[in-house]
Amino acid sequence: MSFILLVSCKSEYKFILNTPQKIQNNQELTISISEKNDKPIDSVQFSIGSKKIESNGTTSTLKINDFKLGKHTVTAIVFYQNKSEKVSKTVYFMADTAPEIFTYKIINTYPHDKNAFTQGLEYYNGYLYEGTGRKGQSYIRKVDLETGKVLQQKDLDASYFGEGITIFNNKIHQLTWQSGIGIVYNLETFEKEKEFKYTKSLQGWGFANNGEQLLKTDGTERIWFLNPKTFIEESYIEAYTNKRKVENLNELEYINGLVYANIWQQNSILIINPKNGKVEGVADLDGLKKEILKEQNLTDSDEVLNGIAYDKENNRLFVTGKHWAKLYEIELIKK
Repeated sequence: MSFILLVSCKSEYKFILNTPQKIQNNQELTISISEKNDKPIDSVQFSIGSKKIESNGTTSTLKINDFKLGKHTVTAIVFYQNKSEKVSKTVYFMADTAPEIFTYKIINTYPHDKNAFTQGLEYYNGYLYEGTGRKGQSYIRKVDLETGKVLQQKDLDASYFGEGITIFNNKIHQLTWQSGIGIVYNLETFEKEKEFKYTKSLQGWGFANNGEQLLKTDGTERIWFLNPKTFIEESYIEAYTNKRKVENLNELEYINGLVYANIWQQNSILIINPKNGKVEGVADLDGLKKEILKEQNLTDSDEVLNGIAYDKENNRLFVTGKHWAKLYEIELIKK
């Protein structure tokens, strides 16, 4: 157990809030409050975030399996001598098990524009849709899967660094990196219909949807859930394994009830539970970059795996990378 000390100069009470620093979510969390010199405490009210927790005197024990993983603030409001003090401490809820490890099998290989700095990828109604990044090189495009031929393209203003895309309610939604705005396009004409501002996160990285909400990453361990009408970031999860958080979440895809996420500058995919943030699987795709290096040079350290698309009707998973000349249909295989 670790301790936090709060010194009240007026009362000369010194309260200690006892909690673990981190705990797996299949364990019971015990919280207690004490006074350093055993001075009497009248009562205490514990809470985790905004949720009040029942206590037995100065101690509370509860199951935390229904909480989201990640950073939580445990608070105790201590009542004594007709006074009260608030003591808080951060506790990290971790996954209960290690993620399963996946490898892959290449099913098909398709051409991909090696000039495309891929930030977002989507398969929709038989076509690939792609969003790219870098100022002056950002666009959205519609692509024929088999040939890689560009069928339609819309360039962004040169002041924007394009990021992830997703198709929702027959509209293309695209993020920008540091401009703080997203853009909504007509799916058929690619004409811009509206812009929206980020409300809580500072940056735009990956974009997806679960059929009801928009899902957005911002380069941290968080995946935000946006209201598709107001674009307000209403809630979030944090990606955690049983040992640590996973930051730099990038391109996203929602597949069969789970979130698939690229990690910036790594050739891997995380499989994340959207309810609590648990990293349930990790797919090591580093071998795909080795395949690409047989045919082309990738001198930029950022030219890594980035781009996940899923054909739901035919259960096909596609991946590519920034400036990669190939797009791969793969099957993930549990080790």
